[in-house]
Amino acid sequence: MYISITGLKPKGALQVPRFWWHAIRSMRQAQRAAGNISVEARTIDGTHHTLTLWVDRAAMRAYLSQGAHRGAMRASRSIGTGTVFGYEDDTAPAWSEVPALLRDRGRVI
Repeated sequence: MYISITGLKPKGALQVPRFWWHAIRSMRQAQRAAGNISVEARTIDGTHHTLTLWVDRAAMRAYLSQGAHRGAMRASRSIGTGTVFGYEDDTAPAWSEVPALLRDRGRVI
């Protein structure tokens, strides 16, 4: 399965509503996307994280480039600073591992 982890920290309080507007729409899109297994989100130390599981990388890429998520990607740099990390594995990471994975292996977006 393909595992995608993201983390985004809004630049300030004025960007939080804009972040949530994009995040909710993107999460709904992911839940309905072909090939999606699971969608979860948590805020850890002020950074908003998503953890999505997909049947394969192609399914995640199809979701990534369309609809609400495409708009969120375009707006992300003006909303905050973020990191992404995707990889293949048989099991999802524990939430306690997510910040370290992004810090150690993530790519700044």
